[in-house]
Amino acid sequence: MAAEHMKHVGEVSKESAGQAAEPVLIFERSQPGRRGALVLPVEQHPSELELPAGLLRREPLPLPEVGEVDLVRHYIKLSQSNYGVDTGFYPLGSCTMKYNPKATEAAGMHPGVAQVHPLQPEESVQGLLKLIAELADWLADISGMDAMSLQPAAGAHGEFAGMLIFRKYFDLRHERQRTVMLVPDSAHGTNPASAHLAGFEVGEVKCAERGGIMTVELLEEAIARYGAEHVAGIMLTNPSTLGTFEENILAVAQRLHSVGAQLYYDGANLNALLGIARPGDMGFDLVHLNLHKTFSTPHGGGGPGSGPIGVKAHLADFLPTPVVTHDAGGYHLTAPPQSIGRMKLFHGQFLVLVRAWAYILLCGAQGLRQIGEDAVLAANYLQARLKGAYDIPYSAYDDGRPRPCMHEFVASAKRQAERGVRALDIAKALLSDGFHAPTVYFPLIVPEALMIEPTETESLEMLDAFADAMLRYARLAEQDPAALKALPGLRVKHLDEVHAARNLNVRWRP
Repeated sequence: MAAEHMKHVGEVSKESAGQAAEPVLIFERSQPGRRGALVLPVEQHPSELELPAGLLRREPLPLPEVGEVDLVRHYIKLSQSNYGVDTGFYPLGSCTMKYNPKATEAAGMHPGVAQVHPLQPEESVQGLLKLIAELADWLADISGMDAMSLQPAAGAHGEFAGMLIFRKYFDLRHERQRTVMLVPDSAHGTNPASAHLAGFEVGEVKCAERGGIMTVELLEEAIARYGAEHVAGIMLTNPSTLGTFEENILAVAQRLHSVGAQLYYDGANLNALLGIARPGDMGFDLVHLNLHKTFSTPHGGGGPGSGPIGVKAHLADFLPTPVVTHDAGGYHLTAPPQSIGRMKLFHGQFLVLVRAWAYILLCGAQGLRQIGEDAVLAANYLQARLKGAYDIPYSAYDDGRPRPCMHEFVASAKRQAERGVRALDIAKALLSDGFHAPTVYFPLIVPEALMIEPTETESLEMLDAFADAMLRYARLAEQDPAALKALPGLRVKHLDEVHAARNLNVRWRP
């Protein structure tokens, strides 16, 4: 083994020599006969080794043959190539990619919660059921709701649960003619998808050309178009995806309620309102909250998310089952009487719930308010610095007065695109310079959109570094577009995205 290993010591790769190199697969590192571990044979009764001939492989698995040190270095190097909120600024608009405190990580990894089994008897997990009940109470208080379910596993999952609740609510009221769910054109893309999946017809309300916010006039037009008796409700986020505050929300809610409709609150942008305003006080009947955004639990790469839903009292009986209740005998998992059923096996993303519980406990009421204030301050600071170099379509009221943004703002590279520099080029330049790119080309109502959300966890120095880079790109777009597109910090520069999408190659073949 030692001789076999030493034979390859001199074969130093470009990567280990500190030179740029193409990514190497673990299979490409494979050398015949090399092993990272020695598995000793275990004596077993012959009958235990007998398997049907049809289940036996005719050839060994084509696994890579590498030493332990090669294996460790390969995956550590891959991990160092990843970009995450622990390694740099992540201004991904609408995602609230804030730093995750390590104290909450410690809470989520504590053996007392990480090693619990979901089928344990209730009496053996009373402390954890209490934690769920406390978190539900806190989230209800923060959002202005009367009852919560922590079951939904992500934001869109919470949206779908909310739409199912609305459907059942109207069914039991014998109002099945209410088939239209109003959705503004500034909404998250999952909103119309969730409404459609639950069986509603999506009625788009075009706000983009009317200041980017919902008005009573726009609502009246939609009600007239579809008929008051057919409107089931509206899906809104406040602040909107454009970073604007829905200042007409009280009048909008009053008008919708007057025709018997319901209001759904998409909680993706709640970070701007923590401790300042509550959806329940604005007239919303049902909300979903993103614990993996507002309450600083890890997310990205497909999970883990968590999208609890909260409801006003008249919808509490429809919440997904189970919910945690408390009586003299302790804490129990119970089913609401008119529940829409389970949304997920067991009780939600439990370790994410633990992290959110710890986060709220660490922040307290005063800290939560400071989060909202600092998030809004950071976004307005960046908007002010970039305003001259980029178009920011919704940064002024109709009368010309400056309009403050909330947690995020949407800049447009339309001016730069006229000189051949698109939003995608600016995003790649940021990646080349060590920043994560903002959300690009969304919302669709803003051409060449760059949706920027700094969150409250970034320092002034980091905000300035990002703003300086963006201003430099604006100058280069005017003076030297080729220099902007050089991208010296990227191994892969310009992909043929259409070819990649139409010719998927996601499987390694020897």
